[in-house]
Amino acid sequence: MANYDYDVIFIGAGPGGYVGAIRAAQLGLKTACVESRETLGGTCLNVGCIPSKALLHGSEKFAEAVDGTLARYGVKLGKVELDLAALQADKADAVKGLTGGIEFLFKKNKVEWLKGHATFKDAHTVTVAGKDYSAKEIVIATGSSVTPLPGVEIDNDKGIIVDSTGALALDRVPEHLVVIGGGVIGLEMGSVWRRLGAKVTVVEFLDQLLPGMDGDVRKEAAKIFKKQGLELKLGTKVTGAAVKGKKATLTIEPAKGGASETIEADCVLVAVGRRPNTQGLGLENIGLELNARGQIETGPDFRTSVDGVRAIGDVIPGPMLAHKAEDEGIAVAEYIATGTGIVNHDVIPGVVYTMPEFAGVGLTEEQAREQAAASGSEIKVGKFAMLANSRAKTNHEPDGFVKVIADAKTDKVLGVWAIASVAGTMIAEAALAMEFGATSEDIAYTCHAHPTHAEAMKEAAMAVQGKPIHM
Repeated sequence: MANYDYDVIFIGAGPGGYVGAIRAAQLGLKTACVESRETLGGTCLNVGCIPSKALLHGSEKFAEAVDGTLARYGVKLGKVELDLAALQADKADAVKGLTGGIEFLFKKNKVEWLKGHATFKDAHTVTVAGKDYSAKEIVIATGSSVTPLPGVEIDNDKGIIVDSTGALALDRVPEHLVVIGGGVIGLEMGSVWRRLGAKVTVVEFLDQLLPGMDGDVRKEAAKIFKKQGLELKLGTKVTGAAVKGKKATLTIEPAKGGASETIEADCVLVAVGRRPNTQGLGLENIGLELNARGQIETGPDFRTSVDGVRAIGDVIPGPMLAHKAEDEGIAVAEYIATGTGIVNHDVIPGVVYTMPEFAGVGLTEEQAREQAAASGSEIKVGKFAMLANSRAKTNHEPDGFVKVIADAKTDKVLGVWAIASVAGTMIAEAALAMEFGATSEDIAYTCHAHPTHAEAMKEAAMAVQGKPIHM
């Protein structure tokens, strides 16, 4: 039997790789994790989920102070000013604490951090910083990076045309920020800078915001963001960008064709999606080919077509979400150690962390109707408005609703969608219910604490049978 340096090497220390490496070590495997950044945690902790949430939270506080919302609660303020440097310092503090926490967990669990880029020499060997390391199993967990837009060149250092990394680090509030892309990242970052005082224009190729989410949620999102002062240019494509001095000029035209026009901005955020990080891995050295979308195809146990090489997270098909990668990291470690691992890819929640939050799990109403039509079954839908929820009403958070989609015959919950100030937290209940194969009646007859936003979930479940109490 071959003598390897490690039982398993994870390439990448993002949510998939670092979680997988810790789990593998907990299961008794000799484990290493390759990471070229100076800090662990990947995009999510360094320039993604965590810093964006810090800015979202801070900008919400600022907006409450500026627009007089706090006065309603008897909080009287003088002139309110923004200290952007302090807000950015708070963000950096959150990132430092969490990335340092992973380094501590690596030491605690005896995971070895191999610093540098990994390139495959063969299926069981990677070269990192000029040295070869071998393992019985190697897991690719290299994540994703920003998808470029043809004709639009990103330069984060200049701060005029930026990607999400640059948008997190701006040292000034733009007068006019144009966001290209009406998905999660564009709307979250657009919300931050809108609250801090920028004029924000969102340009989206499709006719609605938030691709992939439920139709009702997408319609409501447009209303909510317009009310918050975001200008929306839907069904519009960007055909070019030019930077002159401190200004950018974008050329746009209707997605379906038509006359072009220009928009001037002093900052442009390109947020049109993400693509898998596979360059520089030396996949050609092991004969591992990518699919048409540049992803690595895997089997149910995350094995690739090359024996001894597995892959998880953003480099494989499925939603590019940190929590999906984390679950796959745990599962792949358990597959390697025990032969069994579990990820239910039908129950992966998605959340947009604006105010209010948008969240969903399972099928959209459109998908559920399509599947029902194909199988000769029917669905039932229950909806409950947050306006009728006592806690949301008391907190002056009237926007949104909860929607429960169930099979008409079996009553099994097929999908849940929510817009509420705490929708991201509320959706966990729906995910747990679906994981256990719950019916809408199970949720409806589960006692929910009063007064909480979560009662809207109970009422929406009751509405599936047509009997909510408070509407």
